[in-house]
Amino acid sequence: MFAFLGFYLFGFFHLLFAQQAPSVVAPASKSQSLQVQSADVLSTDDLCSLRNTAFNAGEDVKYKIAFKWGALWLSAGEVDFSIQADKYNNRDVFHVTGFGETYKSYDWFFKVRDKYESYIDQQTMQPYKFVRDVSEGGYTFYQNVTFKHDEGKAISLTGTYDIPTCCQDILSAIYFSRCVNYNKLKINDTVPLTTFLDDKVYPLYVRYIGKEQVKVKSGTYNCIVLKPLLVAGTIFKGGEAMNIYVTDDENKVPVLVESPILIGAIRCEIHSYDGLRNPMTAKTKG
Repeated sequence: MFAFLGFYLFGFFHLLFAQQAPSVVAPASKSQSLQVQSADVLSTDDLCSLRNTAFNAGEDVKYKIAFKWGALWLSAGEVDFSIQADKYNNRDVFHVTGFGETYKSYDWFFKVRDKYESYIDQQTMQPYKFVRDVSEGGYTFYQNVTFKHDEGKAISLTGTYDIPTCCQDILSAIYFSRCVNYNKLKINDTVPLTTFLDDKVYPLYVRYIGKEQVKVKSGTYNCIVLKPLLVAGTIFKGGEAMNIYVTDDENKVPVLVESPILIGAIRCEIHSYDGLRNPMTAKTKG
């Protein structure tokens, strides 16, 4: 279980979405399809029709991760997200890569080198392929998933699983959520976000909290504030304790993520960005 601690500290993907599903909902199996039921403000049809206005090939965003131990904040690692234009089965896709690593000065304690990849259809925003290749404190794990959305199936290295409409992987989910028009939502409205990870389907949501100005080392940004659903597990306390701040402009780039955990707190903040699709109008200083 300690391997997951390293990933929670340095894998921004899990910080956003990869938590246990609510106990009242059973994960999908090879023989059972998951029917997601919720009171979300957006319907499945709304989400399936989302189109990308937030990012493009060439985008590269870097983050710094800090971990609070007692009264001290410790700089522990960095995460880099990049997008390239690519082809998958003759379809135009965004090849998104996320790479997280600890600083060498931290490697003696818990060395992390995690790489996540997703191949996302440029038109439908649905993932075709997801690759997870992680090395955490001597623990290694490799996962390769192919999505067949027209058949409602996800094929992993261990079998074929039923998935609901518009299902995402945990990396594509980050970019998919950036395409939501939060200006149309009211405070406390929720957006459903169903993900497939480790051969299970997780029905999650993101709650819209409002807007706030946020100051980090790279500058001051006008932000949209979101809270994802977290369920108590090995690291997080559960509920909606995590705050995610994304730029209040057309890019909706995550600027800051803060969350208490069972042994302290985590802070992930934007360090640099390049190749954004739209002007960074949310940045006011720095």
